Amino acid sequence: MAKLFAYGTLKDTEIQQNIFGRILKGSPDSLIGYSLTHIQIEEEFGMATYPIIVETGNPDDIINGLLYEITDEDVQLADTYEGLHYKRIEVNLESKQTAWAYIVTN
Repeated sequence: MAKLFAYGTLKDTEIQQNIFGRILKGSPDSLIGYSLTHIQIEEEFGMATYPIIVETGNPDDIINGLLYEITDEDVQLADTYEGLHYKRIEVNLESKQTAWAYIVTN
């Protein structure tokens, strides 16, 4: 099993149903030392805005999200969903747990 920290669209139950075929059960957690910003991604019908986290190293910067326990297969499905604009990294959460999270691809 893997852990996934979601702060944006992956928290949406409709998106979870489409990606994983089920609604995930998550628990609140926080990511310290990151800030939330947005990126523009060109889609079929124009530009869309999506949230993205950026590491700041500042302990006053906190992202609140949900921590999910998912399968290794689910991780691959999430990678496919996030596409080329996001990459998966390991992060340490306020709860002292390590999880996957998605940041912008450089």
